[in-house]
Amino acid sequence: MADFTEADFTFMNQAIELARLGLGRTTPNPAVGAVVVRDGKIVGRGWHRKAGTPHAEVHALNDAGDAAKGATIYVTLEPCNHTGRTPPCTRAVLEAGISRVVIGTLDPNPSVAGGGMEFLRSRGLEVSEGCMRHECRLLIAPFAKHIKTGLPWVRMKVACSMDGRTATRTGHSQWITNSAARMRGHELRRISDAILVGSGTVKADNPGLTCRHESAREDGTDDPVRVVLDSTLSTAPGSTVYNLDSPAMTLVVAAEGRAAADRIREFENTKARLLLLPPDDTGRIGLQGLLEELGKMGIQSVMVEGGATVHGAFLDAGFVDETFFFYAPLIIGGIEARPAVSGKGTDLLDNALRLSSCSHEMLDDNWLVAGVCGRRLDELFE
Repeated sequence: MADFTEADFTFMNQAIELARLGLGRTTPNPAVGAVVVRDGKIVGRGWHRKAGTPHAEVHALNDAGDAAKGATIYVTLEPCNHTGRTPPCTRAVLEAGISRVVIGTLDPNPSVAGGGMEFLRSRGLEVSEGCMRHECRLLIAPFAKHIKTGLPWVRMKVACSMDGRTATRTGHSQWITNSAARMRGHELRRISDAILVGSGTVKADNPGLTCRHESAREDGTDDPVRVVLDSTLSTAPGSTVYNLDSPAMTLVVAAEGRAAADRIREFENTKARLLLLPPDDTGRIGLQGLLEELGKMGIQSVMVEGGATVHGAFLDAGFVDETFFFYAPLIIGGIEARPAVSGKGTDLLDNALRLSSCSHEMLDDNWLVAGVCGRRLDELFE
């Protein structure tokens, strides 16, 4: 890996912050940010806003104008060297007169990885790759997993007390975390293509599962696709989530052979789309088949936000890629209080799922602890 200066890290971090502005809004493209730097100062900024529109490099170069000549461009993802819905960014970099390109990570698509970097080098530009590589890869993890496996990147979100409880023994749960933590949770909804819950969440809370983050657009276009797992269609067809006026669809998933015909007809008369999938050996919805179906729909990221049973099922199956635990300074106690995760779990501590790349964030008097499950991220780019 190239030797990077403190300034390189500073400017790449600025590009990463810009890329985050596009999270959740660029599918099927990855979120990318770029800055153009000349004489130690940023003269151009850009990020990819939406698929089919100019990429981050083009926005940054247009922002820089003539100041781009002889400058350095920092970009979180290798500039594309092929024509898709937009022209190749490598051409824009050449035409702008850039002299140096600093890349966060190479394109994860095996058919194009390294092509943009080598093209620019062949034209005489100085190109360095790997500046803040891990952070840049985490930005595009949903894109990388989808393009390499056809499956979405799975995030799991939990709001719990310090002793890992999501509700009291009577089922009281609103609200465990504070308003700052809940707003941060809505940001996770905004950056995810879909949100997934189980039937228990619908019955207990009758949620809408919309995005109510302060940056969300009022027309509902930041709402994620809503996925409800209900093997027997036991939830009420009149539930809020099945009857929303939203640009994003609600998908209710049942197990083949377990839902009565009259219940199927009732759900077909709601605004939700019904999907029947083969059950697993326990009679529940097969999660592998579910994720494959979501991937075919173009969904690159799913946030699992449904109770202990759903969390346990995804963890036991090894399908969780990234976790977000919001902790409130409460101790609920009681063996009958609801845990954050159920399921089979692990037998030995040596076999427990270990998180990597952990981050910690204070949200007033609450904490967010996030991490990647094992080596999931590294494996995508090996």
